[in-house]
Amino acid sequence: METPAHTKRLLKVLAGTACFPPPVWLMRQAGRYLPEYLELRAKAPSFLDFCYTPALSAEATLQPVRRFGFDAAILFSDILVLPYALGQKVHFDPAEGPKLKPIVSEADLSALDEQLDRNRVAPVLETIDRVKQNLPNDVALIGFCGAPWTVACYMVAGKSSPDQAPARLLAYREHDFFSRIIKTVVDASIDYLTWQIDAGVEVVQIFDTWAGVLPASQFDEWCVAPVKAIVAGLKARRRRAIVIGFAKTGGSRLVDFASQTKVDAVGLDTTVDIDWAARTFGQSTVLQGNLDPLALVASGAAMERGVKEILSVFRARPHIFNLGHGILPQTPISHVAKMLDLVRGKGGP
Repeated sequence: METPAHTKRLLKVLAGTACFPPPVWLMRQAGRYLPEYLELRAKAPSFLDFCYTPALSAEATLQPVRRFGFDAAILFSDILVLPYALGQKVHFDPAEGPKLKPIVSEADLSALDEQLDRNRVAPVLETIDRVKQNLPNDVALIGFCGAPWTVACYMVAGKSSPDQAPARLLAYREHDFFSRIIKTVVDASIDYLTWQIDAGVEVVQIFDTWAGVLPASQFDEWCVAPVKAIVAGLKARRRRAIVIGFAKTGGSRLVDFASQTKVDAVGLDTTVDIDWAARTFGQSTVLQGNLDPLALVASGAAMERGVKEILSVFRARPHIFNLGHGILPQTPISHVAKMLDLVRGKGGP
């Protein structure tokens, strides 16, 4: 007998069923490309205040589902909520992005809480509850966290860095110290994702945006092993937890990431060759992605070709249509609507 969860197309695919057309959602689908989001964002004095105001963040989560009918909503929040909740000073500069007090010494690390305080993420959990009350019955809800390597890059540098040199240098020079930073994030992430599931999310995604900067000798230790620990810890607590792993990398490293971490689905970034992915990953492996966000901005023949190729290559296997990274703020809304028409059969193969 079909369970209520299986009425949601995203969950059907994540259970291993090929669906055509595939379910679709977009990374960063709630955000700056939507005029209604920009109007909503003006109601909070800072981005962190916005994330910590459940009425606003719940509305931001729901906006793209209302406009486009996506098969999933993804919680509106930020990966840096976690270090903030651990006690690190975090703020968002409108011009320069996130700013953190860098963790570069034992004293800095000791100043953080040893465990994640549930009260400090309570507004995020309330947001999930509010979204669940207003989400259509056929739409799944996705929670998330940043992978330890990516989060640690921000924690150490105190800001975004093009090559993540501060974290890489610290990992080389003070291996044990950096390992403790990673473990702090791993343990906090297990708690955070567990609480998100208990609050009502049905799927979680772990984002390792900066995995690709790691050399081969460091990839297993700082990307694979921490995500593996989160997945194992989460499933030990919540046996039916469903995890999508998104590591911005490709080739054999992505295969290692998928096989060793035991994620339930593998996100493909824009650089991954889809024919290679279809040949390399077993037919039962759930794949997600990977239209270039710039193709979506461009639209026209480039977008149409990209969508049709992805649909054709992954048609006979469990696949979730998505971008290869987050939607860009300059993306015209009409292009998103056209893409969805293509995915849903008006112009598909």
